[in-house]
Amino acid sequence: MNHTAPHVCIHSDYGNPFKAQAGRDLCMDDVIKKITDTYLLFQIERVSSFHGYLSTGAFIGIQMLNIARRVLDANYGEQLYVTCETYNCLPDPFQILAGCTIGNKKLKIRDYGKMAVVVNKAAPVGQRLIRSVRIVLDPAKTAQYPKLHAWYMKTGKVSHEEAVSLLIDAGESVYTYKIMDIELPGKPEKRIALCGNCGESFVKKNDGALCLACMEKIGVLKE
Repeated sequence: MNHTAPHVCIHSDYGNPFKAQAGRDLCMDDVIKKITDTYLLFQIERVSSFHGYLSTGAFIGIQMLNIARRVLDANYGEQLYVTCETYNCLPDPFQILAGCTIGNKKLKIRDYGKMAVVVNKAAPVGQRLIRSVRIVLDPAKTAQYPKLHAWYMKTGKVSHEEAVSLLIDAGESVYTYKIMDIELPGKPEKRIALCGNCGESFVKKNDGALCLACMEKIGVLKE
């Protein structure tokens, strides 16, 4: 399996987090060999192909998805909904492994710049309250792994290979999760109108006569 793009070896020195030691190379293929769980290997292969390579953030997404499934007692293939709190890497495992996409409205992104997700199962018909779990990569826990913490806090140069290797070793111990009940919003009625400026049809988000694109152009709405 080709897990990196391109396939490059990097130097690592586990004694000194920021100093390379000659003769010690770490490649992603070597890191992956540490894993004996065949399903996790399958997940890594799919995510690597979809994302382009196995980034640290993508691997974190895999671990978060697996935690969410266990905590919510969700079977593989069971419908999930996720809100990712960053655009970077984290959403991709949920797209390719759980079928959560922006288009099918099972993936939302709130770009708070946090390595965190909120996951819930589909609610039964007529039920507005549903159990969910928020999972975060906890800096108080990554501090137990100096190189991983340096990657997380951007206080030192740490490769994906090194960070993923440490995440494999740490497992779920570097995550904190909280179970909570959330109220699902009602499904709004879709209203279609013709923009008073460009003449194109659009879904109305408010009572205005202009589409959002035209409102941005004339300075009524900022991006």
